[in-house]
This record gives sequence, C-alpha cells and structure tokens, in this order.
Amino acid sequence: MNDDSSYKIKSVGIDIGTTTTQMIVSDLTVRNISPGSLVPRLKITDKAVRYKSNIYFTPLKGDCLVDEEAIAKIISSEYQNAGIAPSDVDTGAVIITGETAKKENARRISQKIANLVGNFVVAAAGGNLESVIAGKGSGAAEYSRLNHCVVANIDIGGGTANIGIFGNGQVIDSCCINIGGRLLEFDKTTQTIAYVSKPMEKICRHLGLSLCPGTMIELSALHTLAERMAEVIRDHLVGKKTLLSQELLMTKSLRLDYPLAFIMASGGVADYIYHDIRADTLDDVIEFGDMGPLLGEKLRRIFHNSSFTLLKPKETIRATVIGAGAQTVDVSGSTIYVDNDILPLKNVPVIIPFIDTIPDTADSIGTAIKNAVGNYLEQGINECFAIGLTSQQYLSFRRIKEIAKAIVRVWNELTEYRQPIIVAIEQDYGKVLGQTLHLLCPKTEIICIDQLCVCDGDYIDIGKAIAGGTVVPVVIKTLVFETDQR
Repeated sequence: MNDDSSYKIKSVGIDIGTTTTQMIVSDLTVRNISPGSLVPRLKITDKAVRYKSNIYFTPLKGDCLVDEEAIAKIISSEYQNAGIAPSDVDTGAVIITGETAKKENARRISQKIANLVGNFVVAAAGGNLESVIAGKGSGAAEYSRLNHCVVANIDIGGGTANIGIFGNGQVIDSCCINIGGRLLEFDKTTQTIAYVSKPMEKICRHLGLSLCPGTMIELSALHTLAERMAEVIRDHLVGKKTLLSQELLMTKSLRLDYPLAFIMASGGVADYIYHDIRADTLDDVIEFGDMGPLLGEKLRRIFHNSSFTLLKPKETIRATVIGAGAQTVDVSGSTIYVDNDILPLKNVPVIIPFIDTIPDTADSIGTAIKNAVGNYLEQGINECFAIGLTSQQYLSFRRIKEIAKAIVRVWNELTEYRQPIIVAIEQDYGKVLGQTLHLLCPKTEIICIDQLCVCDGDYIDIGKAIAGGTVVPVVIKTLVFETDQR
C-alpha cells in the first residue's frame, strides 16, 4: 500500500427502535496518516452520509415480538431505493434499541438482518452502547472536542432515554433510563389506552394512578405522568436519587465527577424539545398514539429552567442510525495478520493479561496469560476470546518471539479449547507477531490486529478484510468508557 493511497468503504447503519426503524448509507474514506517512511497508520479520515431511508414505524407482532418478515421487507426495499446490493457493502451496524431490544426475538432479528444485508461487523443492542452511538451521531462528541467541554447527549426514543457524557470528543460516562415516549400507547379513534408498559406501571404506582388498557384517557393524568418522567431524566443529570429514578435505571448511575454544563437531545422526542410545539388538547398529545409530544414539551420547560445550556444537535431522530452507520467502525490495517476465512467475528470478549508492562520471559508472560485466560474459561465458556496487549513499551523482535511462544504454550495446554488465536494490539506489530505465531502453530487460525486501544471487559467485532486485504473493519464495544479507536 502506497503512503498516499486511500480506500473507500461503504457502510450501512440500521436502527430498529421502539417506535421507528430507519437506515442510512455512508461512504468512509480510509487513508494512511503517517508521513514519509514511517510505519503506515490507517485511519478513517472522512465520513459522508450518502442515503437516508424513510422513517418507518417498527412493525411488531403483539407486545413481545418484532415482525421479522416486515423488517426484512423494509430493509430490502430501502436497499433497492439506495441503489446498492449486499455485495456492495463493506461494513455496517444493526442496532436494536430501546424496548425493542427486550423483545423475545430481538437477537434473532439482528442476526437475520445482518445476514440479509451483507457482512456486517456488529449486530448489537444495549443502553450504554446506544448512548455512545447516538452522541456521536447527534454531534455531541464533536462539539465537546471542538469546544473542550463536557456535553451530555440525551437520546430519547419510544422506550428509553440513553445519556452519553462526552468530554473533549471522548465518551466519559453513560447511563440508560426506562423513560420514553411510547411507554404508554393509545387508540386515537376511541381515545382509550391501548398498552401500558412495565416501566409505566412503576411510574403510575409512584403517582398513585391506575391505568389499564381500554380505559378512557384523562389529559390531566397524562400531564402529571409526563412531568414526572421529565423530572426523572433531570434527576439523573443532577445526581438526585429518588426511589423512582433508581427503579427506572437500567445501568449504573452517572458518576457526575465532571463539570457538566451543556445538554443536547436526540431521538424521536427531541423535535418537541427544540420546537415550541404545544400539546394543549388530547388530540395534540396522542397525535402519534403515544406520549412523545407531551414528554418533549415537559423536558423543554425543565431544561429552560435549569442551569444547563441546551444545545441543538446536528441530528435528532436520525442520530442513532447515523452513529451506527458512520461512527461505530474503525480500521486495523497495514501491519496486521488475519486468516480471512474465519471472518467476520462478532462479540469477542477481550482479556488483558498485563496491566502496565509485558514481562521479559516466555515463562512469566505465559503465566500471566494463563491466569487471565483461566479466569475466563472457569465460567464454562468455550468460545473465542482476544488477548489485548495494551503496553506502550518498545518491543524488540526477541520480545515479540517470547510473547508468541507464551501464547502458543497456553493454547497447547488448553486441550479442550480449539478456537483461533486472536490478539488485539495497541502498537504496530500485528503482522510480525501473527507470522511468528503461524510458524509456531501452523494448524491454528490466527488473527493479529493492531493500532487498537482496548480495555479488559471490552468486546470487539472484526469484519472481513477489505481494500485488497490490507484493512479490517473493527468495532470496539465498551459498556461505559470509549477508546480512541471506537
């Protein structure tokens, strides 16, 4: 690969949310950013959204199932509209979010869609990951980087409010709350309640209200509910712990050990926060069959009366899907070693055997790796994992050979474990380590990728090699903290 070479990657993002489903197509540019004769360092230097789908109501079968066939038809139709085929797509993300992630067939849906539309790197769901993706898609991460400040992005959909805290471009904290515009659904024709979610039952219990399907809607009760829901979101931003706010928390609380002054809001409810759209009548409130407009109005008033500065994002309802398609993926390349036949790999846990420095000898290196791997395998898991080498110390070829010997020795001792050797490295020696491992262990499949900063407890997804085999797309998924390479 020449120093001035660049490659185009086509990425697709799909967000299947509580209320809506949508898709985007992005073009990512991979370029060598190292000058002159230095070891090439590949980065995604440009991200451009080329196509935005229509926004669809997420099709459901009852309360517990996503309509798989209907979702597949939507995505297939949008592929045709975008003028692309699965073979045109290099990478992407299917994100099942909010209450939809709790549906009985959510995991099966994500896998089916991923198989339908190409070799996607990740099919994922979860509040903390969604907080990160939405905050990148909305522009909160970029605003914090450009202005050297801390910004909270609150992504409020139908079932959850995902809060991502960004400082200088990096996510530093996150949480997920069971608050959203579709926790209560209505029959607009009869003006009766059609569905009451479990989180809404908790809110009603705290307010002394009783709501059940088939009963008439009282506007005053809806105002009371929406105001309390907005207060719960505010409580988490200021560190006020109430019984209800803790019951609706789906993750750990925000640490709030940073100066938070700015707030952005994204998601389906956000438009009602930024626009003075009044919900005075019952018809106004239940226009979309849920509480989204009223919840947005209450949040707008709370934020305007708070000490926070409310910033307007680049994207509101499309923030998560844009984040999924253009912001989740990074690349490892130039100095990598991969057996491409076993890719893509998804949800590979990362094990960090060394905290600061890598020991000098194969024996001491092997002991540390064996202890770390043993803790993982004791859980009864016989799936592949990645060894994370995060040390910044200089490694000679002799030291790299010692590392390779230690890894092979541990693999040979794991007689019941027949999985590929996967190593994620911070420095640029993936190729030499991979080649050395192959010489020592020629019958074992090997993946050595570098230029990645991973942490213990991370999960990585590795896509098939692209750009002539020089690059693999990688997604690093961390529950709370983000690395530079996410």
